[in-house]
Amino acid sequence: MAEGPKGDNEPYDDINITPMVDLTFVLLIIFIIMTTAAIQGLKVDLPKASKAPSLAESKTKAITISADGQIYLDTYAVTLDQLEGQLASMKAANPELPVVVKGDAAVQYQTVIDVLDLLGRLDITEVGLVTAKIGKA
Repeated sequence: MAEGPKGDNEPYDDINITPMVDLTFVLLIIFIIMTTAAIQGLKVDLPKASKAPSLAESKTKAITISADGQIYLDTYAVTLDQLEGQLASMKAANPELPVVVKGDAAVQYQTVIDVLDLLGRLDITEVGLVTAKIGKA
């Protein structure tokens, strides 16, 4: 009977890890495929956007509140009473008047609430709040 390099009863000094590495790669590939398939979710028919102009394309009015609490309608400084009068006349001319509010991060929250309350009293419902993207200064 021919014996290999070692006898049948002698312990091996090294282990062949090639089959274990192959099995690990196969399991990793299966895990990646299953995870990717699970993330994709269900297929649904998404609704289509209307052809109506967005706030950016229409005659949008911008209300800006600076860090010191000064209120601007477009680029003109106004008081809260002046803002109410001007927005009321604009609302009369255009019932669907869109407005965006841009408040500085350092402004007191009460000032923003006062402007939003004013918009609610004037029944202006097309309101957007402008924020910066994360990572932008």
